[in-house]
Amino acid sequence: MPTAAPSSAVQPPPPVVLSQRLAVASLMALMLLCLAWELWLAPLRPGGSWIALKALPLALPLAGLLKRRMYTYRWVSLLVWLYFTEGVVRAWSDPPPIRWLALIEILLSLLLFAACVMHIRLRQRAAHLVDETSHDPQPTP
Repeated sequence: MPTAAPSSAVQPPPPVVLSQRLAVASLMALMLLCLAWELWLAPLRPGGSWIALKALPLALPLAGLLKRRMYTYRWVSLLVWLYFTEGVVRAWSDPPPIRWLALIEILLSLLLFAACVMHIRLRQRAAHLVDETSHDPQPTP
């Protein structure tokens, strides 16, 4: 007797999967950039500094993004503006080697924000479509 697959095993539409992958990839790239920037590429002090801990808050939402938790996508879309702001300030005030890293941070922050917003909108639209089809009145004979 075949059993029905659990609802969590249902594969989401390809655009939702793409937005998830884009969000996870940009989050991981932003984490790596923060670590590399403050430890090796252009640390404030030779040998690195404690500012590398700024990458730690980015590690917290990784599991939620991988599990497609809507709440995580929403708060990451707010958290990422802190990194965007740091990138803008450092791109404006620091000399060119650091300026390039700051511009990459800005780009990755915008990419993460766009991926989160895209994921949220696509999931809400899909849920709304499912809701509409389940509430259609039955035609009368």
